[in-house]
Amino acid sequence: MLNCSLVSSRSVHVWLAGAALVLVASLSQAQRFSIDQVMSAPFASSLVAAPDAQSFAWSSNRAGQRNIWVAKVEGATFKGAAVTHFTADDGLELSELTFVPRAQQLLFVRGGDVEYPDKPAPNPAELAAGAKQEIWRVALNGGEPERLAEGHSPQVSPDGKLILFLRAGVVYAIGAQKDSKAETLFNTRGAVTAMSFSPAGDALAFVSDRGDHSFIGLYRFADKSIRWLDPSLSTDVEPRWSADGRRLAYLRIPSIPDEVEIVPHRTGPPWSIRVVWLADGQSREVYRAPPGAGSVFHPLSSDVQLMWCGGTLVFPAENDGWLHLYAVSSDGGSARLLTPGAFEIEFASAAKDGRSLVYSSNDGDTDRRHLTRLDPVSGARHAITQGNGIETQPALLADGTTVAFMRADAHVPAHAAVVKPESKPVDFPAEGLPADFPSALPKEPQSVLLPRRAGIAAHGILFLPPPGKERHAALMFMHGGPVRQMLLGWHYMDYYSNAYAMNQFLANAGYVVLSLNYRAGIGYGLDFREAEKTGASGASEYNDLLAAADYLRSRPDVDPTRIGLWGGSYGGYLTALGLARNSDIFKAGVDLHGVHDWYHWTLAQRDYHPFYEADATPAQIATAIAASPIASLDTWRSPVLIIQGDDDHNVAFSESVRLAQGLRSRGVDYSELIFPDEIHGFLRHESWLRAYHATAKFLDTHLQ
Repeated sequence: MLNCSLVSSRSVHVWLAGAALVLVASLSQAQRFSIDQVMSAPFASSLVAAPDAQSFAWSSNRAGQRNIWVAKVEGATFKGAAVTHFTADDGLELSELTFVPRAQQLLFVRGGDVEYPDKPAPNPAELAAGAKQEIWRVALNGGEPERLAEGHSPQVSPDGKLILFLRAGVVYAIGAQKDSKAETLFNTRGAVTAMSFSPAGDALAFVSDRGDHSFIGLYRFADKSIRWLDPSLSTDVEPRWSADGRRLAYLRIPSIPDEVEIVPHRTGPPWSIRVVWLADGQSREVYRAPPGAGSVFHPLSSDVQLMWCGGTLVFPAENDGWLHLYAVSSDGGSARLLTPGAFEIEFASAAKDGRSLVYSSNDGDTDRRHLTRLDPVSGARHAITQGNGIETQPALLADGTTVAFMRADAHVPAHAAVVKPESKPVDFPAEGLPADFPSALPKEPQSVLLPRRAGIAAHGILFLPPPGKERHAALMFMHGGPVRQMLLGWHYMDYYSNAYAMNQFLANAGYVVLSLNYRAGIGYGLDFREAEKTGASGASEYNDLLAAADYLRSRPDVDPTRIGLWGGSYGGYLTALGLARNSDIFKAGVDLHGVHDWYHWTLAQRDYHPFYEADATPAQIATAIAASPIASLDTWRSPVLIIQGDDDHNVAFSESVRLAQGLRSRGVDYSELIFPDEIHGFLRHESWLRAYHATAKFLDTHLQ
């Protein structure tokens, strides 16, 4: 029944008219589509704006073929073109795009695991020469890209003449001229994890990670000196230069004891913002989070957390229980709430002159994202986008008013777009949609609010099958994170864009699918995200699985005896927990790289260094194990498909090995699909297709 070929004619025409994406599609609503078709569209990511020109760039992944695209002004319009032409599904990710100032060039990183850049580079395509994480350079007007050096996190000096990058926690430097060789810039204890040039390019601020604390360092190029700025017992991060280069602002986050992860952090020792005057080295606290709500720092999804806007610092905080933007004078004083309301801000970008910001939030549209322009001085806000789209990751261009961003909706996956003030957005669909991509077919999903259970009402995104009189099998999908939120359209993260495609396929194949936004996720406020006793502290989010099961069983179009689960990472954990605790409700499941023993998983993340007993007491460890699927194997009866890559740095492969051992010893039916040398978020398109084909076949076998 699954993966049926098209049975009637369909055409999708994609063209650019004034650089706008126009889709025309004709398609029977009774028609089926395949996994390969719904997974075939390009996915855009890593959008970045040029610092000194009206241009922006992004990475496009089309069926595993990753390439860099650049859009720049030509006349009165923007025009986009590919500047690289890689053709293989080789698992070499393109990331960390960086424009070279005063030059028509772009740097990017090819290869490696973006989340774990200093781990050995994964090689899921089994390239005979091996795989490396390397910095490349390409001319914006075309030509072959060139390798510069092995490393990541490239930074370019303001004059465009010097390139810095990191490798194994060390800063390296290479001249921007051709045939330059990389050399170590300086050596210091700890691992350098972030760095930024001063506006004049004469100094470098950097973060030195020392394990349970970190320092902000200042390197002067003239005398090759290193100076530590107000070192403390805390974790100092996020150094940001003032426009005149005379001050540095940074975050000071109190260190916390080791713990069996993942657990809620509702309150804690308050974090603060400090500013240091570089002339005399004097540092002062300009903001301290209040006790209670907002005392634990929760970042934006943007790379930048602190934004200088003249003499004002804009930053994220949760003082009212929602992730908002606040402003405080760089000399200190009371902080001002800039974005009041029951919504969360996720991405933000400030103009170079600091006069305006643009942010992406779910203001007034909880399960989507839209863009808003903000005046940091007056607090005035103006909606840039609205409607049924999902607009994220804004980047203000050099003029301070034009905004590049990522755009999607229920039918078309994430692609680059740009909007000028008082104008309509213009889309850049890169290669365009494949001719047989089913953009017109998938039904738009619906938002669902589930009944309150254990103090929380969870949310869901509902996908319905084509009309029919019979009762359908039902599936629940659980996202990972857990700080994630599934949306009413294609997601802006590639992992969940793929999951959206799969949920649309499963619904089209006859399932009622509920994508569960359980407590511990984002989008619904601090109290929802930091709900009590989630994860290793008690698995209270399991109440949301049961509430979702009750909801599905109450629907007249669902067969209550045929409900299954699927999910990845934290969603794999919840899939396994549901099968272990309630095989009477959940009849089959697909567990992608899930956590099965919180204590064992935490030890693996620590390279098996033991806990100090005062940090992880026997009672805490017992609670963590009781909240794990491994503790309920004796009641596990339902079949499960276990899928994982064995170069997974997020969830140790041993989690799946240990689960299989426990199931096998109890006679529980399990299947497995293993990808040698794949990581947590599969790098190859072929891996995703194989995983999803196996998922569909397994679920059909046991539920259809």
